[in-house]
Amino acid sequence: MASPSNSLVATLIANPAHPAVTDEIVARAAQALGQETQQAILARGIAADLVISGAQDVKAVEAALRQALNDQPIDIVVQPYAHRRKRLFLADMDSTMIGQECIDELADYVGLKAEVSEITERAMRGEIAFEPALRERVALLKNLPVNVVDEIIAKRITLTPGGTALVRTMRANDAYTCLVSGGFTLFTGPIGATIGFHEDRSNRLILEGEKLAGLVEEPILGREAKLATLVELRARFGLAPHETMAVGDGANDLAMLGEAGLGVAFRAKPAEGYKAGEIVQE
Repeated sequence: MASPSNSLVATLIANPAHPAVTDEIVARAAQALGQETQQAILARGIAADLVISGAQDVKAVEAALRQALNDQPIDIVVQPYAHRRKRLFLADMDSTMIGQECIDELADYVGLKAEVSEITERAMRGEIAFEPALRERVALLKNLPVNVVDEIIAKRITLTPGGTALVRTMRANDAYTCLVSGGFTLFTGPIGATIGFHEDRSNRLILEGEKLAGLVEEPILGREAKLATLVELRARFGLAPHETMAVGDGANDLAMLGEAGLGVAFRAKPAEGYKAGEIVQE
């Protein structure tokens, strides 16, 4: 194995539903990087490592791989071998750790899903500020019975494939995990526990009896609060920036992704400076 102190590791990743990391692809990628490249299959058809020894430029390695793989449906992550393992993981919930936007599912119960979904999309693209957009959407939910949350979780929420395995693998390797969402505690509590997060942080809906009041507690957890959570937890555990990882899909995740040692824009909404699937590293 190459010396970790001066090596890079390039990981090729395909959608498990469409395995594309074939032996041929791995060999082609290794050839593009040179004869000293070492290969390791992590999950056949789904993921493989290429370890490159000696001083190399991350961007140059990534560019060489993208050219070699052309239009293959494969994500590429290139990082220092020595910094690969992370000890802190933060994740957004809606459209990241789950396949839905919970506020849109709530709106469906009052016949306003289309209207609320349109506001959600604009906020996630960064076209409108997150906080006022959230207040506007929550106001439309006034008088909705709170017990619909249990039904939505049971019947409409789907966990992102691989998400639970990721969180539990990181925990097994002594990493701390936090679900940090601009959504609501009514969802992040049970969903975070199901996936296996150590803790969850999100917004709290105000209730009037057993119904939603159409209000959310202030201050709203948004872009800056997500960033602050990363910084706080990093300091609490005495971690270096490169030991942290974050994943999210919306504009309110960008500050958190940019601060993390490894930031992943997961099926992200288009936003200036980032694109879907982009890996952001220090």
